[in-house]
Amino acid sequence: MFDTFVTVECGKCGCRFGLPEKFQKDKLESKDTFYCPNGHPRAYCESTADKLRRERDRLTQQLAERDDRIAAEQARADKAERATKRLQKRTAAGTCPCCQRTFSNMTEHMKHQHPQFVCDTGAKVVPIKRKA
Repeated sequence: MFDTFVTVECGKCGCRFGLPEKFQKDKLESKDTFYCPNGHPRAYCESTADKLRRERDRLTQQLAERDDRIAAEQARADKAERATKRLQKRTAAGTCPCCQRTFSNMTEHMKHQHPQFVCDTGAKVVPIKRKA
């Protein structure tokens, strides 16, 4: 039975030497110190499992941040939709959106009192619902 060797280079003296693959994997996971043939201490600072764990945590964090952004955007959209519906109901009931007063002829009031809000595109005005 033959061992498979991995070539490693000492960062201190540049000496290349071979390590049995199993020995390298053990040192990589345990982060224990080993020595080059010239006696320089060597150690792996980060194992493959540590790298994968860090990458997983980073991706989990990004996913959580994205989910938070989506939830915040949805909350803003819901709030704007509720405000729009409320304004539409008040306007349909004859309440001016600008001065908060009630008028029987909202179109004329808007045209004369708030000309900046009058629609020039010819859009139809929602008729006021009257109680019978």
